[in-house]
Amino acid sequence: MANKITSLFSIQYPIIQAGMVWCSGWRLASSVSNAGGLGLIGSGSMYPEVLREHIQKCKKATSKPFGVNVPLLYPDIEKHMEIIINEGVQIVFTSAGNPKTWTQKLKDHGITVVHVVSNVKFAEKSQSAGVDAIVAEGFEAGGHNGREETTTFCLIPMVRKAVDLPLLAAGGIASGRAMLGAMALGADGVQVGSRFAASVESSAHPLFKEKIIQAQEGDTELIMKQLTPVRLLKNDFYQLVKEAELQGAGKDELRLLLGKGRAKMGMFEGNLNDGELEIGQISADISEILPAGDIVKEIWNEFTVHRSFFCGIEI
Repeated sequence: MANKITSLFSIQYPIIQAGMVWCSGWRLASSVSNAGGLGLIGSGSMYPEVLREHIQKCKKATSKPFGVNVPLLYPDIEKHMEIIINEGVQIVFTSAGNPKTWTQKLKDHGITVVHVVSNVKFAEKSQSAGVDAIVAEGFEAGGHNGREETTTFCLIPMVRKAVDLPLLAAGGIASGRAMLGAMALGADGVQVGSRFAASVESSAHPLFKEKIIQAQEGDTELIMKQLTPVRLLKNDFYQLVKEAELQGAGKDELRLLLGKGRAKMGMFEGNLNDGELEIGQISADISEILPAGDIVKEIWNEFTVHRSFFCGIEI
């Protein structure tokens, strides 16, 4: 049951767990990998030595492939990359930056490199930079996002036309049916974030997990487009930013409102009023907290049940 993604990563299912800040530690990554997908440690919320600890613990918890997601806009990138190389990590997903900056150095150390994009232009630049695969992420996704607001099911076929690399679809995908739809449009697999944020092994605060499964349609919005666009659950902090934006707040005022540690406050510490609660639109369709391994099986089983209705999807 091999395709481009399962062959590239030596995994059983073309299901990748996104490397989400404050949610994706070694417990989640190893659980997804053990279930046959590819787990990712989210380094964006980790100090360098914390990242080293998570990599080492993940190695002990699984004998299967796993990777590290590295947002290139975060500080300590050089230290993170040094640790990743020294610890022998074999797969790195990069995002929020220029793929040319690190791709060749990582590949020189035998590392498989995947870059996350939100538009066709950066997909083409990623291919030119020599990445091994691309994640095309629609604006339904949680966390930092593209300014174009291109939806996943519009983005995937456009990126598929533009590049010939293995392609993962992301943004709004939490089920086997959505996975099937993405693959019918040209993706070779999927990257899933929000569904795994609401898993038993997610390192998110229990109150944030409960907030995710309580979310209804319309409870998230993409805001702070003047800085770095981010999709958030609506709460007191969101309202503060929204009102400031409506009154014409500039970048400096928005930075002051954001401050430091806002995502940690909300997602990791459970301050649901004043914290930044990053999650995707698909949270409205998530109703229970499950073990990560069960989520992988649920997505795969639903995919296999429904794929008989479509032709030409090899798996």
